[in-house]
Order: sequence, then C-alpha cells, then structure tokens
Amino acid sequence: VLINSGSRHEAKYLSGISHFLEKLAFSSTAQFGSKDEILLTLEKHGGICDCQASRDTIMYAVSADAKGLDTVVNLLADVALQPRLSDEEIEMTRTAIRFELEDLNMRPDPEPLLTEMIHAAAYRDNTVGLNRFCPLENTDKIDREVLHSYLRNYYTPDRMVLAGVGIEHEQLVECAKKHLLGAEPVWGSGQTKDVDRSVAQYTGGIVKVEKDMSDVSLGPTPIPELTHIMIGLESSSFLEEDFIPFAVLNMMMGGGGSFSAGGPGKGMFTRLYLNVLNRHHWMYNATSYHHSYEDTGLLCIHASADPKQVREMVEIITREFILMAGAVGEVELERAKTQLKSMLMMNLESRPVIFEDVGRQVLATNTRKLPHELCALISQVKSSDIKRVVTKMLHKKPAVAALGDLTDLPTYEHIQAALSSKDGRLPRMYRLFR
Repeated sequence: VLINSGSRHEAKYLSGISHFLEKLAFSSTAQFGSKDEILLTLEKHGGICDCQASRDTIMYAVSADAKGLDTVVNLLADVALQPRLSDEEIEMTRTAIRFELEDLNMRPDPEPLLTEMIHAAAYRDNTVGLNRFCPLENTDKIDREVLHSYLRNYYTPDRMVLAGVGIEHEQLVECAKKHLLGAEPVWGSGQTKDVDRSVAQYTGGIVKVEKDMSDVSLGPTPIPELTHIMIGLESSSFLEEDFIPFAVLNMMMGGGGSFSAGGPGKGMFTRLYLNVLNRHHWMYNATSYHHSYEDTGLLCIHASADPKQVREMVEIITREFILMAGAVGEVELERAKTQLKSMLMMNLESRPVIFEDVGRQVLATNTRKLPHELCALISQVKSSDIKRVVTKMLHKKPAVAALGDLTDLPTYEHIQAALSSKDGRLPRMYRLFR
C-alpha cells in the first residue's frame, strides 16, 4: 500500500510525524495484538514486511508466497487503517527515534544529513524542504491525538494505491474490494480539513553546519578529516518532459568516491571521474545526484576534501556545472543513455523495485509508463536537449549545503557569482597587506 503522505505534507503539523509513522508501522492493530503476531502470520507464508517513509510517500510493503494473498491484503489494510498506537508503542518509538538521531550525527557517512541540508536550503521552510527526520524537541510532543489528526487528513482512499507484483490483477482487485473498500479507519472518516496542497517553492540558499569531523572514524585506519559540500540547482519534476534529459545528464556526470572501483553503472568514463577525481587526487568524493518530485526536482553534486582545500573544491564543482552547458560529445552522450537504460532494466529485475515503480507511478500519474516506453524516451535525448535544460537550470539561484570545518568556505554570493560566470571561477579575493 502506497500513500501520498510524507514529510512534505507536515507544514500545518509538528515536523516528524511521518518518521513516527514509519517506526510505528506493523505494530499492534485491531486484529493483531502485537508485532510478533503479525510476524508469525507472515511467517506462515514465508513473508517479510517493511515500511518506508520518504518526502512524498509512505509505503507499507509485504513480500510473501502468492497463496497468502488474501491474508497479506487483510494485514496491510489493518496495518494502514487500524493501528492501535498504544502509549507503550509510542514511547518505544520515541526512544528509537532519539537513538537514530544520535546515530545520524555520529555516522562517518554524512550523506543522509547532507541530503536533508540541501533540501532545506533549496526549499526553505516549504514542502520537500521540510525535515524528513523528527527534530529532537518534537519527540515528546507527538502523541496519538496528533497522529490521528494527521492520519484523518492524509490516509484517505483518494491518496492510496494498492500495488502488487507476481499476482493476477483480478485477484488483487477482489482482495481490495473485500478488505479495503468501505473500510472504516480507527480515526473515523470525518471531513478532511487541513490537507496541504501547496506546490514546492524553490528558494535557493545556504545551510551550514560547523562540525568537528576529526574524530568521526573509528578503527585502525582513520578516515582523514573531511569537509563536505553539496551544491544543487532546481531541475524538473518527474512529470515534465525535461525529466529524461536530466536523468541522462545525471548519468553523464556520475562520479563516486575516490576508492570505488567503477563497477557496473558507476562509470569510470563519467565526467566527475574523468575531470575531477582523476585530476585532483586530494578529492575524496565527487558524486552527482538527482532528486525528483511531482512538482520540482534538484540536481546536485556532493564533494568532499580536506578542510584546507574547500575553496578549490567549490571552484572545481562550479566549473563542472558551467561545463554542463557546453559541448556534449556524441560518444559520452550515447554512453550515458546506454548506462541509464541498463540501470533501469537491471533494477527492474527485482520484484520489490517493480512494485515500487508501479505504485509510485500510479500514485503520481494514475498510469504506468512501461520500461520500453522509458527506453524509447531516453534514446530520443539529443545533446541540444542537455544544453537546453542546463541553460535553464543555471539561471536559478544555487542551493548549498556545507558540513565540517568551514573556515575556507567561499561566501554564498561568491558561489552564486561563479555559477553565473562564463568559466565557473570564484571571484578572486584580494588580501590587503599593510
């Protein structure tokens, strides 16, 4: 079951509700007395369950033997619409979230933190810029009443999709009619009144966190102290035609850590490998990411290096952004398109991915584009399309996230100036000598 509900919908609520719901999933319900009962029921059909909340979707998923279809749909309906949310479970969730927040700040891999920061910088205080993790001060404020109020507004039939893979469509429809049609949720079916329908407003901006990263790594081979920078620009939503050229561009930029050996889909021929990691041995990481939602998107590059080289690192990244708008070689374009297609096909070998793909597409567009249709669209991308989408993207204000020792970080205005210049260079700083 996929539900159009996530941290982006929490504008009128306490931040962190989706994080709570994700942790509370598959706990006791009207029919099942505890999490153990649910797991035992699933075990009879060789099943496993999982819940994942993202910025725009929450997904309750079960993989089990097809013979257990009726049991599974009944269980999913119960978990989504009839959770007990006992005081004890909510208290345990608070503890789990506090532990997770603590762990998040201690991890050597700053990826989750940086992703939060770049979204907060790009969409200041709105929709996808809202925090996906529950802030520490809200853990005690979120209780059953708050959760019910939120669920009443967002867990409504028009915002839900039941998706299945490996079963006949008719069977799934029958089960949906039996267990979900007309099901009365535990919070009642009153009128929804606080549904946030706001569209993402891209603001650009900078979010900095000064943090001592010198003791992050444990173990005999310590990771050197690094400063992490992420620079992003608004791209396009996955409903727009430009989404495909952006996906190809992201593949073309590629990149990774300086230690990764390439592997399928990594691409030693991507620009961030060839132009950045191969030339600047002191850079530990340069990776391109593309986040896309139904009303906006964000293309960003994450880079990390020694704190003393932050300024140089920022300039290398801004230059790469400017070079995106330049000439695109026929060979590199074809390679990126082939890589994107092969990645798409390889991912769709696994059933959980197909399930998520079907569910998310139907939730957003009411239809599903089949893999061969997507491959045809990828094949049609020309170098002029890349140039067009990049030129449009470079007119926007940048979003910047910076984590670590930021003594040498250029100012936001300088980064913005570099991205609007012809060569991507930072304005020179003149030191006055007496």
